[in-house]
Amino acid sequence: MYKEVIVSKEVVIKQADLIESVADSLQYISYYHPKDFVDAMTQAYEREESPAAKDAIAQILINSRMSAEGKRPLCQDTGIVTCFVKVGMAVKWDKTDMTIQQMVDQGVRQAYLNPDNPLRASIVADPAGARTNTKDNTPSVVHIDMIPGNHIEVAIAAKGGGSENKSKMAMLNPSDDIAAWVERTLPTMGAGWCPPGMLGIGIGGTAEKAAVLAKESLMDPVDIHELQQRGAETAEEKLRLDIFERANNLGIGAQGLGGLTTVLDVKIKSMPTHAASKPVVMIPNCAATRHVHFHLDGTGPAELTPPSLEDWPVITREVGENTHRVNLDTVTQAEIQKWKSGDTLLLNGKMLTGRDAAHKRIQTLIESGEGLPEGVDFTGKFIYYVGPVDPVGSEVVGPAGPTTATRMDKFTDLMLEKTGLMGMIGKAERGPATVASIKKHKAVYLMAVGGAAYLVSKAIKKSRVVAFADLGMEAIYEFDVKDMPVTVAVDSEGVNVHETGPAQWKVSLQPAK
Repeated sequence: MYKEVIVSKEVVIKQADLIESVADSLQYISYYHPKDFVDAMTQAYEREESPAAKDAIAQILINSRMSAEGKRPLCQDTGIVTCFVKVGMAVKWDKTDMTIQQMVDQGVRQAYLNPDNPLRASIVADPAGARTNTKDNTPSVVHIDMIPGNHIEVAIAAKGGGSENKSKMAMLNPSDDIAAWVERTLPTMGAGWCPPGMLGIGIGGTAEKAAVLAKESLMDPVDIHELQQRGAETAEEKLRLDIFERANNLGIGAQGLGGLTTVLDVKIKSMPTHAASKPVVMIPNCAATRHVHFHLDGTGPAELTPPSLEDWPVITREVGENTHRVNLDTVTQAEIQKWKSGDTLLLNGKMLTGRDAAHKRIQTLIESGEGLPEGVDFTGKFIYYVGPVDPVGSEVVGPAGPTTATRMDKFTDLMLEKTGLMGMIGKAERGPATVASIKKHKAVYLMAVGGAAYLVSKAIKKSRVVAFADLGMEAIYEFDVKDMPVTVAVDSEGVNVHETGPAQWKVSLQPAK
C-alpha cells in the first residue's frame, strides 16, 4: 500500500515583491484600522453607558475615520514591526543575497521613511546601554516557519510600546485557573495599553513559545460575538468566553475611565507543554490595532484593497455641560483647584512637551546645578507627554497623541518641586506616589485619549522645538493649541478618576446575588 505524495510546483518569488508588499502593508495599517475592529468599536460605542468612556470611544472612532481619509497615522507611536512569514517548501527566490529578515527590514525602512507619510522611528539599538535610535525603525521582529506548498503567507503588525509594555507572563501550576489569573492580572496593567482592545493569550510550549503564540493570536479577526451566538465547542472557546466576561465585568472601561467595554475580544493560541508546566502569556492590543495579512505566489506584490469610508460610523462630539474652556496662558493655581476629577476641558494656548529622555536630561541639569536651558520655563505651565510624528505638507505637526504617563512618575515630584510646573497631560493612570505628589503641590493631571493622535494634532495650531533638538521626537516642543480635549484625571485634591471610575462600574456590573 503506497501513500500518495502531492508535490507542489516550484514557484519563484522575487525579493522585490516581498519588500514592496511589506512597505505597502505598513503604510496601509498606519492609517487603516481593520474593518472588524471598527465594527467592534462601533458596537462598544453604541452600548456604552459611561459618558466618559463613550466620549473616549467616540474620539477613537473619529480619529480612525480622519486617519483613513487623510492617510496619516492613527497613533503617533507607529510601533515596532512584528512579522510572521510562512514560506512554502516549494518556494524559490529569484536572488539569494538577502535573508528574509533583511528583506522585511528593507520593507520596514521604505515604509517608515516614506516622504508622503513618514512614520515615527521608535527603535533603539543597544537597549541596555546608549539606546540610540536606529532612525528607520529597523530591525523588525520576524518569525519564520516552513510550510507545505508553493506560496508565502505573511501576517504583519505594528505594535505600540504602551500596549507591549503591559504584557504579562506566568508559569502557572497545571491545576491553576487561567481565567482567574487573567482576572487578577488585568487590573494590574492599568490603562496604559489603551483599552478597549484585544487580549492575546498564549498557552503551553515553553516560556518563549507562549509569548510568540500570544502575539500571533492577535493577528486573528474580532469574532467573539459570533462565538457567543453559536456557543463554545472546545475548551479554548469556553476559555475565551470566560475571560471575555470576567474582563469586562471588571469595569475598567475605555481608557481606564470606567465603563462596560474593556476588551473587544480574547484570542487564544496553544500547543502541548511539559506535564509539570503551564506557561501563560497575555499580550494586549491597544485601540490602535494594526495588522494585515497577504500572500505571495510569484505573480507580483500583494494587492491591498482600501476600505470604504462607509465602513466607519458618522460620529460627532458635542460640548457637554461639564466642559470648560481653559486659557493655558493665563490659568492660575486658584482656577485649577476648581477643576474636579472627571471634568472635560478644552485647552487653549501654549504648553511645553517632554517625555522620557527629556525628563532624564532635565533631572541631570537640575541636580548638577546647571539649570534648565534657555527658553525652557515651566513656571505656571503644563507639560504634555508626547513624541509626535514629523509633519508633512502644510501640517503644523504630525499625529501627536499622548504617551503613557506612568513612565514619567519617577520625575514628577522633582518637576513639581523644582520647576514651577502647574500640571501634566498624558495617557492613562498615575501611580499612588505621584497622585500624592500632585495633591501635595496642588497640581493637576489631565488625560488625553490614547489612540486619537491625528484628531489631537488638528488642535495644535503652532509648533516649535525649544530645547534638546538632538532627541528628535523626544525633544521639548512648544505647542499652541485650540480646544484640545482632555479629562481631569487627578485633581488638586488627589481624586483619581482611574480609581473612582472603574470602582463604580465594577460594582454596577456584578451579577445580583
